[in-house]
Amino acid sequence: MAKEDTLVIHEIYASIQGESTFAGLPCTFVRTTGCNLRCSWCDTTQAFYGGTRMPRSTVLEKALACGTQLVELTGGEPLLQPGVPLLLSELCDAGKTVLIETSGEADVSRVDPRVHKIMDLKAPLSGESARNRWTNLEHIGPGDELKFVLAGREDYEWMRDVIRSRELPKRTKNLLASTVFGRLLPKDLVSWVMADALPVRVQLQMHKYVWPPETQGV
Repeated sequence: MAKEDTLVIHEIYASIQGESTFAGLPCTFVRTTGCNLRCSWCDTTQAFYGGTRMPRSTVLEKALACGTQLVELTGGEPLLQPGVPLLLSELCDAGKTVLIETSGEADVSRVDPRVHKIMDLKAPLSGESARNRWTNLEHIGPGDELKFVLAGREDYEWMRDVIRSRELPKRTKNLLASTVFGRLLPKDLVSWVMADALPVRVQLQMHKYVWPPETQGV
């Protein structure tokens, strides 16, 4: 098989979407194995290694069998695997609303324009801020989302400056600000956003309030 014809998958499951503008909706998650970043606050380190190699056609079949309209590719970093752009297009062809959660380091130019990109911009306390691929912003459209995960005031000020200096609201109105669970109080983030009248959507990781934060497969 060609390398595009197989994927290494950590898990496939259906749950509610815990983040993004699609939060609360039933969603099938296809979690790939492997990531080339090591963010200090990462909550999916279990997906760095292992997994099962499957034909891309099998992954598609399993994702469709879950029966949700919404399907998200996540990781790890899904765009490290050459078969992922093809799978994304196949899911779109099947009539699904397709999301991809990506770090902002991987090249998003190969992603089908029908796919909703949810792209992180890594703040300083992640330890990976130098890895942001700023040219990716050229491929962010009105239906895409830019996400900032914040661990403290330093991260917030960095986000505020990036939003303003790079004129991000001109690219998309979907600017998401999340707190690192257990490290930054949501009420503090809300107060900073309100004080600066920053055009962001403050969001919580809904699944961590429904289930214990360490629970996998939800």
